[in-house]
Amino acid sequence: MDVSGSMVQLNTSDGKMEAYVAQPKGDGAYPGVVVIQEAFGVNDHIKKVTERIAAEGYVAIAPDIFHRETERLIPYSDMKKAIATLQRVVDGKAMEDIGAAIAQLKSQGNVKSGSIGVTGFCMGGRLTYLAAAHHSGDLKCAVPYYGGGIPMGNPSPLSRTGEIKCPMQLFFGAKDQLIPPEHVEQVKAELTAKKAAFQLEVYPEAGHGFFCDDRESYHETSAKDAWEKTKVFFAQHLK
Repeated sequence: MDVSGSMVQLNTSDGKMEAYVAQPKGDGAYPGVVVIQEAFGVNDHIKKVTERIAAEGYVAIAPDIFHRETERLIPYSDMKKAIATLQRVVDGKAMEDIGAAIAQLKSQGNVKSGSIGVTGFCMGGRLTYLAAAHHSGDLKCAVPYYGGGIPMGNPSPLSRTGEIKCPMQLFFGAKDQLIPPEHVEQVKAELTAKKAAFQLEVYPEAGHGFFCDDRESYHETSAKDAWEKTKVFFAQHLK
């Protein structure tokens, strides 16, 4: 499916926030998907993922969670700066940003406002989990990829698991150097205890960032399997 991409400006309490929107060309009413960035910004990779989702028949939007920062794009080689920047992200502010992205989707005439999902990677995976709780009235499904720090924060996303109403598909790598296995087990245990509808996949050979083909940590077999599962999951819950 042919897609078009463009930048839009959304209003937040801290001023304008840019977001990248990719959508199928031509008329129609499509489900919507919010795509939440890694700790490197809304870069070419995140735009490409947004376009891949759009090509499957969705209107996809990637809000710039770093819009309060002077430097909003960070190279993959500068992990120190990426971590420092993500540590300045305030959960409540990020939820406002994601809310603005959801509102943008709902305002578009080509979006089915009752069929909106969310996915995110790394920092965005954690925010996806939190959004599933915080925006439970708006989201029909959530797909966090290697969400680091889900049990961390005050309150942590994990502590809000009981608020999650939508089904969730989670992906982790067994060789992830940034997410301890006990965090994955905590997430699994809490989702189970709260009787959430979820599927959790741990890829034995994958490390952190395994889905990003612009990073050295890209693991093709795991990435392809996760993408196929993501497509099926979105189609099941949004189409």
